Amino acid sequence: MVLPRQRNAKGSNATEIEKKIKRGNALRQGSTWRSSRGLMALLLVALSVFVVAGWLYVTSLDSDITETLVSKGELVSPQPRVYSVQCSEDYENYQRYPGCTPQKCGRAVTDNVVTREEAQVLKRLAERGLALAGSDGGASILDLHSGALSMGKQFVNIYRNVRKRIQAAIAETFDLDPTLMYLTKPTFFSRINSTEAKTQHDEYWHPHIDKVTYGSFDYTSLLYLSDYGSDFTGGRFIFMDQNANRTVEPLAGRVSFFSSGSENLHRVERVTWGTRYAITVSFTCDPAHGISDPAMPEDTHG
Repeated sequence: MVLPRQRNAKGSNATEIEKKIKRGNALRQGSTWRSSRGLMALLLVALSVFVVAGWLYVTSLDSDITETLVSKGELVSPQPRVYSVQCSEDYENYQRYPGCTPQKCGRAVTDNVVTREEAQVLKRLAERGLALAGSDGGASILDLHSGALSMGKQFVNIYRNVRKRIQAAIAETFDLDPTLMYLTKPTFFSRINSTEAKTQHDEYWHPHIDKVTYGSFDYTSLLYLSDYGSDFTGGRFIFMDQNANRTVEPLAGRVSFFSSGSENLHRVERVTWGTRYAITVSFTCDPAHGISDPAMPEDTHG
């Protein structure tokens, strides 16, 4: 009777050992699963942080408008609002013209040079001219000299008066002799809408420096022919400074002007709705790059 009991004891011990092994395996499997779950959770957290950081970076590129120089709700009159900046060295690469080459640099905005009525007439003329020569890619320009014939004598007369007033405002603001400033090309109407760009020329939103891009430019002006917020959204003019980006909100009849060097790196915000119209009128100090006002064939006045 003793031997059978010993065999049962051994069998019982074996059963207990098997149970312990199974429990150990189960615990190890549970521990491995919990470790995997913890690792997955850490990966998800890391991915979430990466996504949020990426989103913040991308949105920061589009939310770089940290200061509005002039809003659409303001009326800047009678004196222009002037923001001085230090002149860049760009002008050192060109011949200097006393009385014209920038000695003081900056940017200015005024609502007292061109009336809204004049801007509305110019806009209608721009619509008519660009209807015949516009691009399908969202950004169109019409050279004012080549387009003068199609737009007629009314445009030529209004433009000449507007150009003279803009030139006088720039000269007064930057202490220049207006007789030493010369209209230079290109001078053009621009029409921008939200249509997808078809060519590189349609990508108007890239930062640039007028003095680098055009060479002859010393002073750039923009006459807006439509209103930000009601005629279009987006399309604000952005000066890209080192410490902040500063914007001008377009308003029909508003003129923005600035020295053309790299002290005024700038871009135009993408238009998201509607159509933005403007005229670019620029001046050079180099008489060799000067041009006359647009004229009708029978009109020879400068």
